[in-house]
Amino acid sequence: MFKHCIKILLLFVFLFVVTPGKIYATVIDTTVANPIDTGKVATRIINRAFNNIYVQNLKPSFFGQELFQPLKTLLVGDINGHFVLLNTPKSRFFFEVSARVKMRLLKAYGEPVKSPSYMPSGNLYYRLNRDPYQPQFLQLSYTHHSNGIRGPTMRPDGSFNRDSGKFSTDFLSANYTIGKRIDKANTIDNHYSTLGVEIHCGLFGQSGTAKGLPGHYGFVRVNGGYIYNIAKKYQDDIDPKKSDFKNWQRIQFDFTYIADKYNGYGALDLKKRFSASLKYYYQFPFMQNVSLIVGGGYRGQDDYNIYFEDSYAYVQFGIASGLNFLFHKD
Repeated sequence: MFKHCIKILLLFVFLFVVTPGKIYATVIDTTVANPIDTGKVATRIINRAFNNIYVQNLKPSFFGQELFQPLKTLLVGDINGHFVLLNTPKSRFFFEVSARVKMRLLKAYGEPVKSPSYMPSGNLYYRLNRDPYQPQFLQLSYTHHSNGIRGPTMRPDGSFNRDSGKFSTDFLSANYTIGKRIDKANTIDNHYSTLGVEIHCGLFGQSGTAKGLPGHYGFVRVNGGYIYNIAKKYQDDIDPKKSDFKNWQRIQFDFTYIADKYNGYGALDLKKRFSASLKYYYQFPFMQNVSLIVGGGYRGQDDYNIYFEDSYAYVQFGIASGLNFLFHKD
């Protein structure tokens, strides 16, 4: 019974002194035989800062509308559920699995949701340097993309069965990101620039790839992006003497270039090889992890499963949500 009480007491002390995400003042006994390893502490502080940087770079969810698509829509959703499995200051690695689903509610009889895109992935992040104000890190990912349909991909006439055809492809991606943080009196500005490559397994054989995609779908892609995120200083709603920095505005640019041969398109045939988007996010102080979004772009090859043959410009608007399914211990 005494040992059980001691364990409870130690747990109580741990929760109130070493709670993750909070810092408390403690008295250190310098007479202890094993002094604190300052190098290890410094490394863990750096790892924790980078873990927060990785979270900033996770793809948010979108719900709203897109205009000027070939198939008119009523609503569009891009749901990104992130399940963080490794997030500890003891490691420079950060690992999460994402359950991404893209949906389009069509403006047609019965208002159908035609073959959503399912894109689960595993994403590993690795810190390359020790400066959270000028971070550098790698991201390695494995992603499966399918529409959940089992019908024949091709019609007898050689065209793609867009109504009930199977679409599936698996791919690996590697991204390199550099960043810069600038602290100001009332804002914290973060800049992130990313460049990477995406290789689909269909490039090396039919395994994991729907029949008919080789030669017609981009299996080698160069991806890149830029994020400019501004956090603003707000006064605490309860205690006017306190303040905190919260997300305020974000500008995000993304692009993709298909680098391998497909459908006989030349390397400079950008209308079929190049995709780009520019988005602006604005978060009011009364919003919690949700922001308004407006943007637009061009898709040289549509990223909505078997509709990949479509090329078009679009405008989008709606709301965006931050990290989903990340349950904080504090």
